[in-house]
Amino acid sequence: MNHKLLRPVFKIPYVIWVALFVIAPIALIVYYSFLDLTGNFTLNNYKTFFTSIYFKLTLSSFWYAFLITFFSLLISYPTAYFLTKTKHSQLWLLLIIIPSWINLLLKTYAFIGIFGLYGPVNAFLEVSGIGTKQILFTDFSFVFVSVYIFIPFMILPIFNALDKLNPTLIDASYDLGANAWTTFRRVIWPLTINGVKSGVQVVFIPALSLFMITRLIAGNKVITLGTAIEQQFLVTQNWGMGSTIAVFLILFMFIIMLLTSGRERGAVRNGKAR
Repeated sequence: MNHKLLRPVFKIPYVIWVALFVIAPIALIVYYSFLDLTGNFTLNNYKTFFTSIYFKLTLSSFWYAFLITFFSLLISYPTAYFLTKTKHSQLWLLLIIIPSWINLLLKTYAFIGIFGLYGPVNAFLEVSGIGTKQILFTDFSFVFVSVYIFIPFMILPIFNALDKLNPTLIDASYDLGANAWTTFRRVIWPLTINGVKSGVQVVFIPALSLFMITRLIAGNKVITLGTAIEQQFLVTQNWGMGSTIAVFLILFMFIIMLLTSGRERGAVRNGKAR
């Protein structure tokens, strides 16, 4: 039997999945974005989004997403590089990834206990003479917990990029007289940049739409696009405005995916670097 004739048949489950769980939900969100509270067609939702309130909200979301992504990358890249040099790198990588299997809500409540007024952090501050501090419901606690949650997702693609890096390219750099910093800047970083882009993609995009952590850790002192969508759907019951924010959030995510996409370079395949 000709396999080429069967290819369209094999694509049917994939097409059905995409149609039901990707295209249909997005189409529904776009449809609701043109409805007001009474269900009538309107463009006011889009006009409202471009007011100063939602503009500031969008800037705030991007700022916090940038901070979370920046600190995640700052910690993850050296960690991933160190893991590639260790003897049991896969085991250490597994130990880093395991916490990501734990339910997000459980980890969030764990940090409420850790950062609480009677938690271990404040107990340490009290013993050290600094005194009890309000750590919860602050920007610091929100960014700290978010970075902790996203670090495994940043480490994994960077580790894969570093692990695939052709070691002969690094040796050649040293042989040509480059020092460690120049080798990193001119060889290692450019050849692993797609791993960094993938990590940025899987961290920055979810960070834009965080809402549960903002509720429990930041105490609604940090407002993001995800929080605004939750409030519009569950509090004010304005599904039209909530859908409008979601439309722009999807648009932002699509733009970020375009910016962070790229071809893989520097990997070893059949003994040749690409």
